[in-house]
This record gives sequence, structure tokens and C-alpha cells, in this order.
Amino acid sequence: MTPLPNISPQSGSLLISEPFLQDENFVRSVVLLCENNEMGSFGLVLNKLSIFKLDELLDGCDLQDKEVYVGGPVEQNTLHFIYQGEQALEDSISLGNGLWWGGDFAELMEKYRQGKINSADFRFFIGYSGWDQGQLDEEVTGNTWIVCDNTHARNIFKAEPDDLWRVILKEMGGDFQVLANYPIDPRLN
Repeated sequence: MTPLPNISPQSGSLLISEPFLQDENFVRSVVLLCENNEMGSFGLVLNKLSIFKLDELLDGCDLQDKEVYVGGPVEQNTLHFIYQGEQALEDSISLGNGLWWGGDFAELMEKYRQGKINSADFRFFIGYSGWDQGQLDEEVTGNTWIVCDNTHARNIFKAEPDDLWRVILKEMGGDFQVLANYPIDPRLN
């Protein structure tokens, strides 16, 4: 197989773990890179469900039974969110292709109560994935991550979490499509 081309990671990129990554926090994971600068990088794992629902984590939360994902191993006592579509919250940061990160949670709850937003367009995370200055670039150079732009972001809200890694690789085509079919443990193939 020919070497897999990688683009440089930037805010809004998707990081797809290579098939044989053994780090339990990132096995077959897809990470949305929210921030990448000279200070380091911040991202959210998109396909690892937690055991919690949002209303179990926040007293008085109006979003009943809303799934919460594990954004990464860092500071799992923090809550983050992304959403798709038009900018719904004033302080949200655009990640491109109609994908937004964060904003004022009180504004989100108020707009939800008023029926101005659809909760299906939002995804919530406890914790995050973080890299020190230069660390992510080293991991990308070492082929730990396949970097792609977020043109595949529509899958974040459509694909089942367990399928997201494979769905995005298949959509990328070529050698990536071959990687999507690698077994987790090739010895069992």
C-alpha cells in the first residue's frame, strides 16, 4: 500500500486514529480538532459514548436523556459542546462547514426552551483531548493520526458512534477505504 497522505492539522480538522493505535483513549477514534496553535491543541473525541445523560450531570437541565460523549481523557469534570447548522449562539466558534464549537450554555438552554434550536443538532462531551506544543504534529508525522478536513462533518450527527471511524475512512476513498476494513485484531482474521 502506498503511504497515506496527510494534511496539516488545523482547527476544524478531523483526526482519525490509525487502525492499530493501542491507546485505550483513542482506539478507532475520530477527534474534532477545535483549536491548534503555538500553545498546543484541543479536540473532542466524537465517537465514544459515556454512560451519562446530560440531565444526570446538570441539575435542572431541560435536555432530558441527551447523550453525552467522552471528549477525551483530560479534565473529565468539564462539559463542552458542538453543533451543526447556522450559528445559534453568539459566542460560538466556527470550525467550518456549518460546524460550531461552544458558546454560552445559558443561552443554549434559553433558546432550547423557546423552541429556537433542535437538540439533535448538538453534541455534548465530558472532558477533552489535549496536546502540548508540537506534540500533535509529532503524532501526525509518526502516523498516529490521519488528518482530513471536516467535509465529512455531516457524519458526526448521522453515523452511529461505533461506525463513525469506518464511515469517514470509507468516504475518503482510495487507501483510506482499505484501512476502514482492517480488523481490530488482525490475528483473529
